[in-house]
Amino acid sequence: MTGSPLLRVEDLHVSYNTPTGLVRAVNGVSFELGREKLGIVGESGSGKSQTGRAILGLTAGAQVRARRLEFEGIDLLNASERTMRQIRGKCISMIMQDPKYSLNPVMTVGSQIEEAFLVHSKTSKREARARTLEMLRAVKIREPERVYKAYPHEVSGGMGQRIMIAMMMIPKPAIIIADEPTSALDVTVQLQVLAVLDDMIKERGMGLIFISHDLNLIASFCDRILVMYGGRVVEECIASELAQATHPYTRGLLNCLPSLDGGQDELPVLQRDPAWLTTPGGTR
Repeated sequence: MTGSPLLRVEDLHVSYNTPTGLVRAVNGVSFELGREKLGIVGESGSGKSQTGRAILGLTAGAQVRARRLEFEGIDLLNASERTMRQIRGKCISMIMQDPKYSLNPVMTVGSQIEEAFLVHSKTSKREARARTLEMLRAVKIREPERVYKAYPHEVSGGMGQRIMIAMMMIPKPAIIIADEPTSALDVTVQLQVLAVLDDMIKERGMGLIFISHDLNLIASFCDRILVMYGGRVVEECIASELAQATHPYTRGLLNCLPSLDGGQDELPVLQRDPAWLTTPGGTR
């Protein structure tokens, strides 16, 4: 990380009361984010998405506490709802996993992107339309005028994800939280969407939190990686050094990846250790 942190998270906890008892979805997570691409990787249920949602106050019904949860000096944990509405979108945006569940099916693509701009900008409808078409071009969508008038069901999955990126980018936030933004896409479209996201992040000097379960994708796309298990960060490393990770959980995940050369007769099963939930992870 270079420069002053945009985001500081220290000892973050997210818990839910359930009929079977207290569930600790996030249990003492700490990290800082600068103008960089930070990957958070782990299995389903490891606390990745809950960490991202807690930053924006989107954990309905949860108990959230932290020693520090700050965006550029603003205490997100104790901020008023009015302040959080100003921060969401304008300062920190979140790209959800699947556009077909995130886009409004009865609103055109153009009107949804315009709304994300108008909520945070006092400008004319004409200016909002021009900015929306500009954003559609920026995310490499051909025929932006046609797509502007289309409804979500009339576009492909890859185009829908680009539309989500345009919607989240149009207020020019300082941080993007991308929660499995390419998991529903095929490999070719996935690479195209990541290239668009990468170009826009570099151009605008933003910070990115990229949440995924795909180790190879995270290692190739991000600058740093946090590995989460059971609500905790068990290891932190530079993305290019993921293959040299030392924590047994990270090693187990890497060993479970299939090899393209077909040299593995059988993929190993990850053997978990209860001690991983009680001991802090290593940092390199």
